[in-house]
Amino acid sequence: MASLSAYSACSAMAGMSRNKGIGAASNTDKESIMRHVVVQCGTSWDTPRTSNTGGSHAESSAAAKAGTAPLVEALKSTANQDVSCFHFPGHNRGKASPPSLSELIDSKTFLHDLPELPELDDLFSPKGVILDAQKQAADLFGSFKTWFLVNGSTCGIQASVMATCSPGDYLIVPRNCHISVISALVLSGAVPKYIVPEYNSGWDIAGGITPSQVDKAVKELEEDGKKVGAALVTSPTYHGICSNIQGIVDICHLKGIPVIVDEAHGAHFRFHGEFPCTAIEQGADLAVQSTHKVLCSLTQSSMLHMVGHLVDADKVSQCLQLLQSSSPSYLLLSSLDAARAQLSENAESFDEPVSMALETKHQLSTIPGISVLDLSNFLSDFPAIDPLRITLSASDLQLSGYEADDILAEKHQIVSELVGTQAVTFAVNLGTRWHDVQRLVHSVNHLSEKYFSQNGSSSRKDNHVCSPLDKFSIKLTPREAFFSKKRRVCIEDSLGEICGELICPYPPGIPVLIPGEVITQDSLSYLINVRDNGMVISGAADGELKSIMNGSLSLNIDSGSQASDTSLHTSMVFQKHVEKVAELRTHLLL
Repeated sequence: MASLSAYSACSAMAGMSRNKGIGAASNTDKESIMRHVVVQCGTSWDTPRTSNTGGSHAESSAAAKAGTAPLVEALKSTANQDVSCFHFPGHNRGKASPPSLSELIDSKTFLHDLPELPELDDLFSPKGVILDAQKQAADLFGSFKTWFLVNGSTCGIQASVMATCSPGDYLIVPRNCHISVISALVLSGAVPKYIVPEYNSGWDIAGGITPSQVDKAVKELEEDGKKVGAALVTSPTYHGICSNIQGIVDICHLKGIPVIVDEAHGAHFRFHGEFPCTAIEQGADLAVQSTHKVLCSLTQSSMLHMVGHLVDADKVSQCLQLLQSSSPSYLLLSSLDAARAQLSENAESFDEPVSMALETKHQLSTIPGISVLDLSNFLSDFPAIDPLRITLSASDLQLSGYEADDILAEKHQIVSELVGTQAVTFAVNLGTRWHDVQRLVHSVNHLSEKYFSQNGSSSRKDNHVCSPLDKFSIKLTPREAFFSKKRRVCIEDSLGEICGELICPYPPGIPVLIPGEVITQDSLSYLINVRDNGMVISGAADGELKSIMNGSLSLNIDSGSQASDTSLHTSMVFQKHVEKVAELRTHLLL
């Protein structure tokens, strides 16, 4: 049996592994050892890690307040007042709530949907219950300062970039970043220095980035005399793959470069010894977490955590005030406070979800024709993968990710978190129950029995897809392209043009085309493929993707020419062969 520490480099270093994992080890002993030593959780500040093996964080300095939710209590007290209200919102504490919505969500929701009353504090200048709630969150999550977000992790990413990058500064960022990063580049005027992550074509999944890639990017920008505002890392990815944040921090901090981590999918990492290290534990300056994903706050509520002094906290606050609603929802804010209190009350919250996730992975991996994603699917030495993410492929059953997902949903009522061309991802969380995962395993077994060949073997079809991320050429910055004049062209005529809009399948929200990039055959083919399989295309003015908005600068790329932008250190040899255009036109007409 493999130790759970195979999933967490952090836990091995901290001595918290409990060795009760299920399933075969996915890496060699050498690789496992390497992954245990790549990232260490020790930091220069005292941030005790929650683990039910060595005392919970609720027993730390926040013990006196553990279980209390000051913002929730204030909201409850205010709602119970016997007052005549002459303030907004217009439903007047539920007295005039829309009947159909009241029936759906209960009248108490409207009773607690209150505005910025004095006793409820001010999100943008907190001095009372919001300040208290944010301080308790900072203590629990191990940060120096925590901001509550009501516009999702998107505004946290945007504020982090705007607070660290001035117009013209460079932002080092993985090419598989979330669309919120691109919007941050448009807002800030920063210039992207993209790092191409490792990509597995068989799974159609991109991994993380490595410290050596960041070091190379920093040196290239330094040689060109470019100013680096910050480095941004997505860790974990939507599929749970973590980058070596501490290694990246060590490189960047030597140069005085702050590190921002899009940790939207890792808000739970601090609350079990077998989870990967958090970005804050590894020394990141800013970490944005979607508290509504695996944790239990309401959708659209998130947190932004900060440590150290490389980033100006006041500037972050100013940026957040610029980006967030001036009428923040107290329901969203109180849900963040409640989610924090929930974790403080029970240090063993994730014991069962971790156990059922690992057991489920083991059972799924033994089903004929089914593969389960793990670190062995990547060449890079990524330090950890989130054990709560279960990503499976049915390619050996001759099924695409879309086909497998459709069958599981329509025939077995299994609803996944994410579907791609080759794989389906399921997210285990605090609300998952054993009967849910048993149903998943039972349903996948049925899938295998129906589609696996009678002789027990299946010839895997060549279904690898080309990465839409590794061949790109930048001709305009995202901000320049966003504000440039646009013209609409048919998709088959857009090859070699500059993309004027941000186009990506959603979820996961990773852009395939970014404003300012040259439109390539690979990117178009990929988008057409996911569109034809029913994936929602976000960002495009034409949702059916029959046309694309192009920037005003038109490119003439002849056969054999090379489109490059040395100032951005990106290049692509792109040949516009007539037969390729004809091939694409034929595909579009099918």
